[in-house]
Amino acid sequence: MIELVDITKQFGSKVAVDGLSLRVRRGELVAFLGPNGAGKTTTIKIICGLLNPTSGSVRIAGHDLSRDGRDARHLLSYVPDQPYLYEKLTGREFLQFVIDMYGIDPATAARHAAELIELFEMTSYIDGLTETFSHGMKQRVVFAAALLRDPQVIVVDEPMVGLDPKSARLVKDLLRARASAGAAVFMSTHTLEVAEQVADRIAIVDRGRLVSCGTLDELRASMRMQGPLEDMFLRITSESNEG
Repeated sequence: MIELVDITKQFGSKVAVDGLSLRVRRGELVAFLGPNGAGKTTTIKIICGLLNPTSGSVRIAGHDLSRDGRDARHLLSYVPDQPYLYEKLTGREFLQFVIDMYGIDPATAARHAAELIELFEMTSYIDGLTETFSHGMKQRVVFAAALLRDPQVIVVDEPMVGLDPKSARLVKDLLRARASAGAAVFMSTHTLEVAEQVADRIAIVDRGRLVSCGTLDELRASMRMQGPLEDMFLRITSESNEG
């Protein structure tokens, strides 16, 4: 569903992503981990078509992003780390804007929107202007908007930032359920416990390069370590920097 083939992205002399190849299959949740400045957000923006790679190719559900960008993006929903909403719209109006923009069937969309408003417990504020919302409230609206289209590919950047524990648990369960239902989910996070709990595979990048990828058991076997993901992550990134 998501296929990155030898992706490189340079900003002048700086190489942000360096020959990265990675695949996220249908029905799989891949956690994308790395230190600050490792190239995670740049990679995500390339997947979503917000940045063009310097070299390499991206395919979304078989569509080459450089040639069939519109078809590829129509299958994908993106939740950024900083939720952006049109501040003079209410939360409900923003959801309607997304419905209209993507041409979703009105009856189906209205029912789905009502379900998501209830699921994310937004009834008490959804008709207020989004400029009055807290970060967590905005994040819930953005998640609801991303799920309105029942996307085949879901890309999320730091999904738990600003969420209270109940909302964070809901998001974890939703992402896991979407993957189990057949979506490809690509999740960047600094919260290693979340990756450990929900990911099918874990991809670790450092200085723009993919330095490790596999299931938790595969990472443990390759590192000859037991214990939490945090210990392996610190060792992998430390060895990468030494190399």
